Amino acid sequence: MSEQTQEPGGAAPRRVVVAGAGMAGVQTAAALREQGFDGEVTLIGAEPHQPYDRPPLSKAVLLGTAESSAFDVDFEELGIVLRLGCEVLGLRPGDHELDTEAGPVPYDVLVLATGAEPLRLPGTEGVPGVHLLRTLDDAARLRPVLAAQHDVVVVGAGWIGAEFATAAREAGCAVTVVEAEERPLIGALPAEVAAPMAAWYAEAGVTLRTHARVRAVESGAVVLDDGTRLPAGAVVVGIGARPATAWLTGSGIALGTHGEVVADEHLATSLPDVYAVGDCASFPSGRYGERLLVHHWDNALQGPRTVAANIVGGGGEVYDPVPYFWSEQFGRFVQYAGHHADADRTVWRGDPAGPAWSVCWLRGDRLVALLAVGRPRDLAQGRRLIEAGAAMDPERVADPARPLKSAAA
Repeated sequence: MSEQTQEPGGAAPRRVVVAGAGMAGVQTAAALREQGFDGEVTLIGAEPHQPYDRPPLSKAVLLGTAESSAFDVDFEELGIVLRLGCEVLGLRPGDHELDTEAGPVPYDVLVLATGAEPLRLPGTEGVPGVHLLRTLDDAARLRPVLAAQHDVVVVGAGWIGAEFATAAREAGCAVTVVEAEERPLIGALPAEVAAPMAAWYAEAGVTLRTHARVRAVESGAVVLDDGTRLPAGAVVVGIGARPATAWLTGSGIALGTHGEVVADEHLATSLPDVYAVGDCASFPSGRYGERLLVHHWDNALQGPRTVAANIVGGGGEVYDPVPYFWSEQFGRFVQYAGHHADADRTVWRGDPAGPAWSVCWLRGDRLVALLAVGRPRDLAQGRRLIEAGAAMDPERVADPARPLKSAAA
């Protein structure tokens, strides 16, 4: 990774440009001010709306109980210049300029925070009645669909698919979720952990069809590979997302296997004076011994503090969080902390057929990850135990009547 311009004792950058006005971008701009940066800060966003938070889109905004989820940030008071409705088009690092729809924008330091973009279902581009759920405008288009209680087909049984299905059922829609794989959350959780979660669909009155691939979307119907026709007043696609980095082609920046910006432990990129944060970037985790690409809200909240500290303080702050996310679905609050890929033991706390249970993953005697369903205390304690690298007694971990922290050796 390159060294950033500011060296200890050297001149501080005067112009910081942040590309992307979602959580990661807004928090970076705000953190710069909080940490004493008094130069120019410009925040560039592709959407025309005041910067907003995304999680409420699948809940309050979608159901019409809130009109928007704008961040409670006084950009004018903080001296942050907003350039909204302005798409970034390219990067010329040799000139220290960002190309945008409104023309070039010079920078001393650039922060890439362009997030991720949802994958589209092949063959449905421009087809009426096919929706994504990523932006405020997407939610606005879906609100009347739910209000009219249309039959809805959701493609993809991941986190966003389950959350949208939950909202659609709450609105009174008939909902069918189709998943090409054998079970929900196949890329996120092991089979034995996801298995009890599949039952939640039927409990909520949602039809879940696995091993089901979409052949075509027609007027009022989704046609599956086996010829089944599912009535569909609307189709919502939730089959994943990819880093929004296509605009960086030709810039010379290092990209990873998923198209993400490859950042180092300081969230600096391969280009001088360029950082990357949030959904668009991966980073090396010393804690887990591998590079992580985290598409979750908490990563977009935490990473900006490291970026701001490195811009203001010269570049020594390391980013190595315990990843965390949550999902509200089918009347349950699901939380996850850590990274379970290299765990060698799974320990259950409680009955997964019940309303509240947890799963703990251990590597040796160390807790490395935890999934909590309706047990927020387990999550809070487990997250701290993971951060501390505490040794655990597996037998005490397995006792749901004991506080998880009491299992620390």
